[in-house]
Amino acid sequence: MSADTTGPVPGKVTGEVTGRVHGQAHRAGYDEETRARLAADSAAIMARYPQQRSALLPMLHLVQAEDGYVSPRGIAFCAQQLGISTAEVSAVATFYTQYKRHPNGDYTVGVCTNTLCAVMGGDAIWEELEEHLGVGHDETTDDGAITLERIECNAACDYAPVVMVNWEFFDNQTPASAVELVDTLQAGRPVHPTRGADTVVPFREMSRVLAGFPDGRADEGVGAGPATLVGLEVAHEHGWAAAPFGDEKGARRPSEAKES
Repeated sequence: MSADTTGPVPGKVTGEVTGRVHGQAHRAGYDEETRARLAADSAAIMARYPQQRSALLPMLHLVQAEDGYVSPRGIAFCAQQLGISTAEVSAVATFYTQYKRHPNGDYTVGVCTNTLCAVMGGDAIWEELEEHLGVGHDETTDDGAITLERIECNAACDYAPVVMVNWEFFDNQTPASAVELVDTLQAGRPVHPTRGADTVVPFREMSRVLAGFPDGRADEGVGAGPATLVGLEVAHEHGWAAAPFGDEKGARRPSEAKES
């Protein structure tokens, strides 16, 4: 019997449509109701920009929120809404790693292995999770819960080594704490980031937030932690301030400095 080619299959965990598996074809387009809903959201996104094609990045997050990845029908939808070619949309979707070209898990677990995190234990965390989960970079566990990623930098060197779950911070990790984190996610229990929001939402929900639709979590949790604020505290103690710039009193413009 030949493989079913009618479209995506139910996900292993939630029962939702998550994408295709080997031997299946992508769906060609959205049903009328879904398309109308996405079109309304797209109109709201495009209204933020003086040039409509500038809305492409958040619109890609929008279709990713719908399909769990940037699907061919999502690319065609964005192209149609913006009046550009599918090739132009694909060029952007393949450039940025936050856009997934195949179905993603419910939670993207990103392990920083850049210089400082690596020195502080990031490489050890990566090796432990790779073995524990049985997947490599940009691969998803069989239960569909976790997509593991090796990240170049999480922009949180003051808390190295850092792991992110759907772009929420988990600071000062160890191999043991990282394993506990992914086990908790796979068990369907809530996890609590070190900073930022108090909770972690699934990948599709986070994609919609990145498309510019707030979910009410912006003011949750801790913002900048103690390690981040050390430099500011030292500056305050010594009365240090940034040098004046531009039109501020006593300041020279960059062009004047060059001339002198």
